[in-house]
Amino acid sequence: MTGRPAGAPNGPAVSRREFDEVFAAVRTWGRWADAGRGAWNRVTPDHVRRAAGLVRSGTVVPLARPWDTVPGPDNAKPALHHMTDLGDVEPPEPATHKDFLGTDYHGKSVSHLDALSHVAYRGRLYDGGAARELVGAAGAAFGGVAALGALVTRGVLLDLPAVRGLPWLEPGAAVHAEDLAAAETALGVEIAEGDAVLLRVGRFRRRREQGPWDADAAGAGLHVHAVPLLAERGIALLGGDGDSDVRPSPVEGVHSPVHALAVAAMGVPLLDNLDLEALSAACAEAGRYAFLLVVAPLNVPGGTGSPVNPVAVL
Repeated sequence: MTGRPAGAPNGPAVSRREFDEVFAAVRTWGRWADAGRGAWNRVTPDHVRRAAGLVRSGTVVPLARPWDTVPGPDNAKPALHHMTDLGDVEPPEPATHKDFLGTDYHGKSVSHLDALSHVAYRGRLYDGGAARELVGAAGAAFGGVAALGALVTRGVLLDLPAVRGLPWLEPGAAVHAEDLAAAETALGVEIAEGDAVLLRVGRFRRRREQGPWDADAAGAGLHVHAVPLLAERGIALLGGDGDSDVRPSPVEGVHSPVHALAVAAMGVPLLDNLDLEALSAACAEAGRYAFLLVVAPLNVPGGTGSPVNPVAVL
């Protein structure tokens, strides 16, 4: 089902019963033997070779935000960075300089990947395992980021502000299935099996020009009704310059419904908080919105995700 917003821009409202029906419709539990990799199983060596064939100019576009150590309304737990050696700790010649990095990265600031252990719905992780039994203080026994490995596939940028002739979508605006289809037509690209779909709403352009805001309270993103289209196309990865969910949520009692559908139902990892402004400009200059995408998360056994700097190559 799809529909234009009724009333609030994040609408229409979705009942819990309807949401559960969508969850059941897009669920892929039991599909893959290596369930911990979820939809990344869709990406075969043929997908990688075809993606490599998209490289023409050799333009390389990193997609991570700068490491943000400044607190703000969208950065309640700033990343940490301090020096541990200013050339005065080890014997001289050569002098060495060392630093420490730390982050509670699941939030609205650090560019990161959500692994399949990050989200459970009604107590179940992707493929049906009980979250209480599989995730504990030592980490995740299923769906950890180390099980994913690296991903090389075709990336597709759906640049909604460019399609609409706007600098950005306003926080709270929902993106529907028909918006995705219209973007495909306007940008001359079609989402296919094994693709990584990146949705630009212009969040970080708006942030740079108007200042930060509480992105937990209001953010442009996908409506629940847009997800079945992505499920039908068989995507491997979903990401954007937000966290994929429109906020506030249109589903009462489910604060991140697209997270639940993508990660827990479909086994699709998510990329959150990407800076897509340079990629938007590069795609516009090249006149194409498909490219080689490389995503290499940290190898953290049991981790629920990882900070990451994905790279698009045109």
